[in-house]
Amino acid sequence: MGATSGIGARGALGVVGALVVVELASGVLQGYYVPQLTDIARALRIPDADVNWLEGGQLALSVVAVPILAKLGDLLGHRRVLLAAIAGTAIASLGLAFATSFPVFLALWAVQGLYTAWLPLEIALIAHRARSRPDPQATTRAGAGVVVAALEAGAIAGALAGGSAQGVLGSLRGALLVPGVLVAVAFLAVLVGVREVPDRAAGRLDTRGAVLLGVALAVLTGALGLLRLQPGSALGWLALLAGLALLAAFVLVERRTADPLVDMRVLARPAVWPVQLAALLFGVSVLGAQGPLSTFVRTDPARYGYGLGLSSGMLSIVIGVYVLALLVGALLLGPVSRAVGTRATLIAGSAVVGAGYLALIPLHAALGQVIAAMAVAGLGSGALVAALPAAAAAVAPAGRIAVATGLTNTGKSLGGAFASCAFAVALAAGAPGGTAGSYAGYLTTWAICGGTALIGAAVLLVVPAAAFPRRAVAA
Repeated sequence: MGATSGIGARGALGVVGALVVVELASGVLQGYYVPQLTDIARALRIPDADVNWLEGGQLALSVVAVPILAKLGDLLGHRRVLLAAIAGTAIASLGLAFATSFPVFLALWAVQGLYTAWLPLEIALIAHRARSRPDPQATTRAGAGVVVAALEAGAIAGALAGGSAQGVLGSLRGALLVPGVLVAVAFLAVLVGVREVPDRAAGRLDTRGAVLLGVALAVLTGALGLLRLQPGSALGWLALLAGLALLAAFVLVERRTADPLVDMRVLARPAVWPVQLAALLFGVSVLGAQGPLSTFVRTDPARYGYGLGLSSGMLSIVIGVYVLALLVGALLLGPVSRAVGTRATLIAGSAVVGAGYLALIPLHAALGQVIAAMAVAGLGSGALVAALPAAAAAVAPAGRIAVATGLTNTGKSLGGAFASCAFAVALAAGAPGGTAGSYAGYLTTWAICGGTALIGAAVLLVVPAAAFPRRAVAA
């Protein structure tokens, strides 16, 4: 962690010691299952395209859960809400090992998505403690870099362990128990090692907005499910339009609510909305593409004419290289930001992500090509994972830090949820039979991931340069 400065080492590391354990567990959750997705699909007797519904369901729940938990953190205490989110994740993670049907597994997998609220709550804890420092924004950025580095280290360990866990433990059930145990350890780390912040924001939870958002996302997810089963279904398209209308109604209701679940007034600020929109577009690739990447490299080229035919152990190496690139990208955030500024760093990160995924369209016939393209995408993704919530915290008004940082995760999860469901439809369309997804669906997936990343880079060009003071990134 030589990239952190003296203020970061004394301030951020002192604040986030126990939170490093939490983000290690979070990283394991995000990397551990990917090499096993094909094995999970075979155990649940579902085709590869349906693996995307796991990610879609989890991300759809997190879109609702993150703003609720972030708001409750501001109202009730960030440590208290963080403990509740970790406990819920632990219970769901342990339950996955005993689920024998796809609906039950899908429900538990969705609840496991509570882990997406951990990082914004942690950054809120860091930001509150950083207020007593000479440069609170720099200390918050340093703390964010530390916990994100722990997250990526956990993801590397999880990806490598996930590929060999079944062989070591003897069964898929035994392998699926490991993440739940690690999350339980993270709960104990917060319980013992983190003190509550005494400050509380005034207000209440916007239950009307929460219900409306939840219904809108449920309708949208159901619509995409119908379109996956029947691509020309009039009912599916009507449901999709109804879901979009409900989202529009949610925006209108939130604008008229004194203490909204998602503060549209904060979101509309010139320094805020481009960052949040970029987070949504970033979620398409960083969250939505995990399943397709996993199933593509394990598809048998001798049978289907595409794919790499890798084992779960070899896939874990591919994922490990990608997550290692994420870690390098996160560690480069500090020196790159010092050199060119926060806005330029965000733009460059998005552009690099786009280049990596677009490179997969022509370069996917050999293992080296896939690894090289994913390493490029990982460098940009690592910088964005750390920079987006820290940037949101830097421009957040007092009492809205967790909400602002939570919005980046909400937007990222929303982008990933829609992308996962859309990719499931694309991979099912024209599938060659058996369990494989369609070749055209994979090309479509990579094109969407690359295109949305480049659009995100363009959106960030409109962020006012003064939104991120030079001194805030110079530390």
